[in-house]
Amino acid sequence: MIILGAGNVANEVYKAITSNLSYGYKFMGFFDDRDAKDYVVQADLVKGKINDVPEFAKVKNIDEIICALPAGDDRKAMSIIEFAENNMIRCYIVPDFKRFLTRKVTLSFLENIPVITLMDEPLLSTFNRVIKRSFDIFFSFLFLVTVFPILCIVLGTAIKLSSPGPVFFRQKRTGKNGEDFYCVKFRTMKPNEDADSVQASKGDDRITKIGAFMRKTNLDEMPQFINVLLGDMSIVGPRPHMLKHTAEYSQLIDKYMVRHFAKPGITGWAQVTGFRGETKELAEMEGRIQKDMWYIENWTFWLDLKIIFLTVYNMVKGEENAY
Repeated sequence: MIILGAGNVANEVYKAITSNLSYGYKFMGFFDDRDAKDYVVQADLVKGKINDVPEFAKVKNIDEIICALPAGDDRKAMSIIEFAENNMIRCYIVPDFKRFLTRKVTLSFLENIPVITLMDEPLLSTFNRVIKRSFDIFFSFLFLVTVFPILCIVLGTAIKLSSPGPVFFRQKRTGKNGEDFYCVKFRTMKPNEDADSVQASKGDDRITKIGAFMRKTNLDEMPQFINVLLGDMSIVGPRPHMLKHTAEYSQLIDKYMVRHFAKPGITGWAQVTGFRGETKELAEMEGRIQKDMWYIENWTFWLDLKIIFLTVYNMVKGEENAY
């Protein structure tokens, strides 16, 4: 095989195919029209100009041609592609878009129009969404008609005895596609004016004794199964943030809003991998967002089950950052 181009993209392709013998390639040379001083690859590996390819390919019995020309020069490959197709040589094109894309993408077609998908989330699949939603409905309904009534009686009584105010706490949070919804929790704080703007912190005097216990064991989140049944949330997904935090962090963290491509969850990948509780530093929130994006791009039903198992495990042993 030969490579068209002698720049950065061509050099990356060369390194990839020569570093793994299992690919089965015998590299025969680069072809590029630029001056030798502009080569990124080894000069002695460049066998000629683009126009020299047809003769070289016939003499050396080339099987494959990879076009790795820089953007703007790729039109020079058209005649080579035509030659290759007429001589039963397979031709591949490596697009030069790594300058502005740093992650994996997928290519699909709209009729004959190539379309590059920047985020190929598994939950774009109708089948996957049906599986996830069916599990959410079944699990949340089962929980709400069995365990939840008992929690309401026990924890509801304790909440009422600990401080005046309602049993439940409703707060507007940012959901899927950036739409607001009311997230329901067991109340863990004394009624206060800062509930919608200030995160709970270690030693926070707003938190009641029963509230501290519920936060430590995640029991305060249990009413969110109502949100799951209603379709505002999923059992597993990026945790929904207060509207104030969405407004703030969307200005400070690149791609922050991408996390809202998925339904928010009662628990999530970030929470079971150490990113739970108060975010004192911007880096902590950045780490949480990276985990959320990884979850969205790598979702599987088995991953959801793993996160649920880890959440239950953490509830039993208690979490250091839960306050």
